Amino acid sequence: MAHPTKTDTLQVPGATLYYEVYGSGPVLLMIPGGPADAGVFADLAGFLADRYTVVAYDPRGNSRSVPEGPAQDQQMDVHGDDAARLAATVGGEPAYVLGSSGGAQIGLNLAARHPEQVHTLVSHEPPCVELLPDAGQQRAAMQEVVDIYRREGVGPGMQRFGEVAGISGAAQPEPSPEAQAMFPRIMGNLDFFLGHGVGPISSYVPDIAALRAGSVRVVAGIGETSVGQLAHRGGKVPSSSAVRCRSLIPAAQLPSSISPRPTACSPTPSTMAVKVLRVKPSTSAGRLASV
Repeated sequence: MAHPTKTDTLQVPGATLYYEVYGSGPVLLMIPGGPADAGVFADLAGFLADRYTVVAYDPRGNSRSVPEGPAQDQQMDVHGDDAARLAATVGGEPAYVLGSSGGAQIGLNLAARHPEQVHTLVSHEPPCVELLPDAGQQRAAMQEVVDIYRREGVGPGMQRFGEVAGISGAAQPEPSPEAQAMFPRIMGNLDFFLGHGVGPISSYVPDIAALRAGSVRVVAGIGETSVGQLAHRGGKVPSSSAVRCRSLIPAAQLPSSISPRPTACSPTPSTMAVKVLRVKPSTSAGRLASV
């Protein structure tokens, strides 16, 4: 269990962002997905803090990152701008970035629109629904999730979300102390996620042309045990379209003790991230290409 060496907040237009800092070295910005927050990366941060300044944060609207005014639908451009401001605040050089699930969508937006802030993006299973062959069907299913939530509440809405995402009934490891501490915060985020996040996150279309033309090295990660899940399918699309490297990581590659418990929309990025990021940071793209 890792403890941050620093916690702080950053004032951005329309919100205050909460973030945690671990270790020292080049900045590694970690972006959680869905209703998750910085806590989902606590174990992983401890594993990487010997070579990175790991910065994990709560995206605006989640947990301790408080927006000004009433809740609004999430906008990937706003999230991308938030991430860029945080990266600029905590480091003077382009950052390494890890985004998981909806956080990977934010990371793709950040890399496309603020390439000067990003050295390498590890994009773990972004749910790029609009790029799938059955986009219309998946779009309708996501709208059904929102409609059920509005009619019946969080429980039925999350149940349908799990069915659509392909994660209902998935085996869950014993929760770590970090996961247990984070659980009440995630539960408090579910209204915001279902009411203002599911649609915007899944409908975001990454700017593939900008990613291809830009300087950011994008490494896509998809899980071996998440085959068939919606985020796994979505993660394959930018992999084949825009990135320089793709990693398929066996779930058993690392001990479960360093893997944060997956949430309903934040599959654990630990195995994929550590495979890539334990490589000593270098300005040479070839170091990451070889993993």
